[in-house]
Order: sequence, then C-alpha cells, then structure tokens
Amino acid sequence: MPQQPPVRSTFTRPARPDASMSLLTNVMDHSLDDGYAEAAARKKAEGTGGIPKTLRAKLGLAAGLVLAALVVTVGAAQARVAAPAVAKEREELIDRIEGETSAADKLEESVDKLREDVSGRQREALEKNGDSGRSDLMGILSGAVEVHGPGVKLVVNDAKDAGAGGDGQPRGTSGFSDTGRVRDRDMQRVVNGLWESGAEAISINGQRLTALSAIRAAGDAILVDNRPLVPPYTVLAVGDGERLSTRFQDSADGVYLHVLQENYGIRTAISAADDLKLPAATSVIVRTAQPITEKGTS
Repeated sequence: MPQQPPVRSTFTRPARPDASMSLLTNVMDHSLDDGYAEAAARKKAEGTGGIPKTLRAKLGLAAGLVLAALVVTVGAAQARVAAPAVAKEREELIDRIEGETSAADKLEESVDKLREDVSGRQREALEKNGDSGRSDLMGILSGAVEVHGPGVKLVVNDAKDAGAGGDGQPRGTSGFSDTGRVRDRDMQRVVNGLWESGAEAISINGQRLTALSAIRAAGDAILVDNRPLVPPYTVLAVGDGERLSTRFQDSADGVYLHVLQENYGIRTAISAADDLKLPAATSVIVRTAQPITEKGTS
C-alpha cells in the first residue's frame, strides 16, 4: 500500500494590529514628498515649472522684482523721514508734561502759602478778641491748625469675610445684608465716643474732623466731608493716651465696637501713642460770636 505524503499545515500570518487603520498607515508609510516629487516632474514635463524661458515671462518676473524692491525702498524712506517728526512730537509732549507738572507744583506751593496766610489771619483775629492761649485753643478745637501730642490710635477694618455675619442676618436695621463691613454709622459712634472720652482732636485716614464734619455713606463707601475713604480706617485722637483709651473702651460706644468685633468679625486695634501728628483741616472758616448790644437791638 503506497504511503501517503504527510499533510503540511499552512502557516497563517497573524493580522497586523493596525490593519483597521489603513489610512493612517498609508500616511505614515508614504510621506507627502512623493506627491511633491510627482507634481514637480509633471510640471517639468509640461514646461510650466522652473525659471521662465520666454522673454516676456522673464521681463514680467524682473518687473515684479523691481516693483517689490521699489515698494520696500519707498516704505523705508518714508519711515526714515517720519522718524524725526515723531521724535520731535514726543519731545514736545514731554516738554508740555514737564511744564504742566511744574505749573501744578507752583500752584500747590501757592495754595500752601495762602493756607498759612489764612491760618495766620485767623489767629490774629482770635487774638484780638481774647488772649493768645484762648486763640490757640480755638484753633485746635476748630481744626484750623496742626496739632501733635499723646493720644490714641484706633484702627477699624472690615471683616476678613465681609460677606458673612455672625448669624447670617443683616446687622440691626441697616438694611445691608453684608454684615462684615464697617458702616458710616459705626464710624459716627466711634468718633462721638472718642470726643466724649476726652479727645481734643481727631482725624480719620489723615482727614481732620471739625465741628462741621459729616460722616456719611455713598453706596459702600464712607465719606468724611464728601471725601471717600477706604479701609482700614485709622482714627487718631489727641488726648491723654492711656486715660482716653480706657475711657473709650469702657464707654457705650467702645462696647458697641467690641460687639461688632465679637459678633460680625470686624477687626479693631487700639493702642496709646506718645506723639501723634494731625494735619489741619482744609477750608476751615473760623467765626466767633459777638454779643448783641442794646444799640444793635434798637
């Protein structure tokens, strides 16, 4: 019985993992250089590629190059011509700024001299109606002169999280839902409490207070004599430092400020100082009352 040849198994090549990505494989295996090469060969065969061969084409190419060079040259020349004019305008503008700044400085010096003259005339008018000590006292109390001496420094600032209060409810009857902000009425109570505790002169953020000063609100801003202030509010009060600090903290307004700190997170810091300097109030007009005589009433 003849022997059958052995059956050979056929080897099956495993499928490539990227067989389903034939497009990506083709792009990776065949770069775009082949396409460019084919296009270049086709143009060369057609005679449309490379350097122009006809005289008209060469003249056109030369004219284009000359035109481009002319445009660049004209642009550079215009820029060079305009540069001195721009530099001159810049120098003139700088000179005008320096001149206006100098004029503003002179006006400021004139305002300072006039303010000193007004203060001197006020002191003279006060001295005519009384002794020198009384005139100095009137100047201090009215805020017409600068003062310095011992006193108290009180810093009042909004809460770190000004949008949340102690219990999440509006503070009192203020009508504001933001309970962590310092309000104008808070500063009014602070200032009134310092006056009541024996302060002789007070300023807020460098703004001197007088008997005619008003502390009001405009939106979220606090105005002192119609000038907006920003927190933190630094209140300087001239007086007997330690005694003034103690009396204020024990007063009703000091307790009120402490309640704001405890319940609403408003930050406060008070300390006695050996020497504080408060500026004079601007545009202060000191008036003195005159007694009515019998001739004046008749």
